[in-house]
Amino acid sequence: MKSLYKDQFILVTGALGFIGSCVVRHFNNKGYKNLVLVDDFDAAGKWKNLRQKGFIECISSRELKGWLEGRESDLEGILHLGATSDTTELSGAHFYENNYRFSIMLAEFALKNSIPFIAASSAATYGDGLRGFSDDHEGLIGLMPMNIYGFSKHMFDLWALQQNVLDQIVCLKYFNVFGPNEYHKGKMASMVYHGYNQIKEKGYVELFKSTSSAYKDGEQMRDFIYVKDVVEMTVEFLTNGLKGVYNIGTSKPVSWNQLMHSIFKAMKMDPKIHYVDMPESLKKSYQNYTAADMTKYHAARKKEGLKPWQFTPIEKSVEDYVCNYLDKRDPTGDYSRW
Repeated sequence: MKSLYKDQFILVTGALGFIGSCVVRHFNNKGYKNLVLVDDFDAAGKWKNLRQKGFIECISSRELKGWLEGRESDLEGILHLGATSDTTELSGAHFYENNYRFSIMLAEFALKNSIPFIAASSAATYGDGLRGFSDDHEGLIGLMPMNIYGFSKHMFDLWALQQNVLDQIVCLKYFNVFGPNEYHKGKMASMVYHGYNQIKEKGYVELFKSTSSAYKDGEQMRDFIYVKDVVEMTVEFLTNGLKGVYNIGTSKPVSWNQLMHSIFKAMKMDPKIHYVDMPESLKKSYQNYTAADMTKYHAARKKEGLKPWQFTPIEKSVEDYVCNYLDKRDPTGDYSRW
């Protein structure tokens, strides 16, 4: 794998957010601070994710198009991780402009100037999962996202397919990511975060009862992946030679019960799980099962001569998150960040 150059910039959008800020930490840990960070400051607290991190400049997404002019040769790579994901707060027009049109603008700039471009897609593009979770390009057109966030991500994937540029850029479909720096996400944060806080407050955790005869209560399954694995996998695409659409998951889903048991174990507590009725508003769009098909990813890495990827086991990753971040506080009393 070639090395990154330290005399050029790496552009990271969504750099104040969950995965984006962890990418910044990863680069800093590798000795890179030649980073241009793109995001918009708000009152949600995600600005705290950039404390004690090194970078060259931080600019607003609204200023990015103008900032790029004349800097075509200054950029070594673009990691486009910024997006709107909360489906309850904003209009469809916002998703269209922020998740679709903005992504196209950046991709076209990268393509025109031969700059490596990696964009965050989402497992939400797979909808209810009944069509499977394969990242093969020929199956993209048949996917049926169930919410506007998933559809806005799907629109960009389709744009890349229809423009015949999937052999030049990367689109990564992230599955259920959890870990430090997600604290600003509120109700959109992972169930590891919410489960930990429920247990701290009540001594037990609540899970939705199953609405499917195929699953007992709490036995619905998801493909949970630790953000530290996600970050390493994402950054590697700058140098591993792979292009196209790829899933980012473990392919080994675990049940909600198993996930909660891992949290209780990390907290050194006996498991106490209460099952509650699922809201009617969620029943039609609830995913009982997700599992990333990682066949293409593993085969492509093998073809490039790379070693098989070793994912952090769920129990170990939950323990790291709980013991080294959620259980710890910074000087302001906030959760510890990566």
